[in-house]
Amino acid sequence: MKAFLKYREIWLLAAIVVLIGLISTRFPAFADPGNLRQVFNDTSILMILALGQMVVILTRSIDLSMASNLCFTGMVVAMLNAAHPAIPIPLLIVIALAVGLALGAINGLLVWRLNIPSIVVTLGTLTIYRGATFVLSGGAWVNADKMSPDFIGFQRAAFLGIPVLSWIAILVIALFFVLMTRTALGRSIYAIGVNPTASVYAGIDVGRTK
Repeated sequence: MKAFLKYREIWLLAAIVVLIGLISTRFPAFADPGNLRQVFNDTSILMILALGQMVVILTRSIDLSMASNLCFTGMVVAMLNAAHPAIPIPLLIVIALAVGLALGAINGLLVWRLNIPSIVVTLGTLTIYRGATFVLSGGAWVNADKMSPDFIGFQRAAFLGIPVLSWIAILVIALFFVLMTRTALGRSIYAIGVNPTASVYAGIDVGRTK
């Protein structure tokens, strides 16, 4: 039992259960399975973003531009859908991933090649990406009535009674678990966070990994 309780995840899960119980004493409907399923779905995007930030933090770095990256990527995809409703949703997802990865790669290259602290780089790109979003959109929103029904309905789609966004979050969590615990890259990330100098002596390319 003691070995089981040494894991922080167990205490975190217990805290979540207690928190749900406390909220339910005031709002009984909160613990309803349907409501909890909706809460999980609403936070799916945040879960995925948190996983990305987690990996960055494990390498003793920080990414302050994540929200601006998300904003710019979302605007690109929304404007594409509004202008070309016939573009398939899977292709829009690929485009979103490509844009987000490209912006993240810019951060990584600046930190790696120019050896600039990540907080300085991402503070700068935060402003750049945010400004680029306003320039791209002209400071205007893309209203829902301009988007295709399939695009709007994607977040409401369900599989086996669970929203698709929730399934995506579960899949990403599983992939990150395998990445961090079963691959050389995951072990390198942990090693860099513990001791960057020792990681270099162990043959790990700290800059490239970051």
